[in-house]
Amino acid sequence: MTFLDLVKQRYSCRNYQPRAVEQEKLDYVMECVRLAPSAVNKQPWRFHIVRSEEDKAKLQQCYSHEWFQTAPMYIICSILHDEEWVRSDGKHHGDIDIAIAVEHLCLAATEQGLATCWGCNFDAVKCKELFDIADNEEPAVLIPIGYAADEPMEQREQSQTCLDSAESRQRSGGAQPKDKKRKRMEEICWNLD
Repeated sequence: MTFLDLVKQRYSCRNYQPRAVEQEKLDYVMECVRLAPSAVNKQPWRFHIVRSEEDKAKLQQCYSHEWFQTAPMYIICSILHDEEWVRSDGKHHGDIDIAIAVEHLCLAATEQGLATCWGCNFDAVKCKELFDIADNEEPAVLIPIGYAADEPMEQREQSQTCLDSAESRQRSGGAQPKDKKRKRMEEICWNLD
């Protein structure tokens, strides 16, 4: 599998099978996270593995969406603010570093046949309280991880798109429907020469 294939395969899963994640797969994923780059190699992060029913119930209080509760386990991804690198203009890099590490986690999980979803819209204060997280540590991202019970939205939409494509082309004068999911390359890459 090429890296592009892996990136295309990763998606935000919102329905999980109850099947447990094998320890070997979790170890592999977390080793990929451990090797993620960070500013000045500070590695200002901590990852809390949440598997027990009691801890899962606590975490679900912080992010109460129904789909979130289907995951067999979670990873709380935190920034260690007293360890993050700070640029000379005062820019803290912990948020960048945690994002790099979390995407390593998501891509490694995908490679192992697992599914994930970034969860950032959660009650971080409650999370700190319920899990007795230290003052220097900020829970930044919650990652549900497990085996998908759904399929990527793109695949669901693709089957509908196939049904609608002839009608859509007819309405648009034969042009293909626009991809509204991602910006075009010309919109994100600027030649500065």
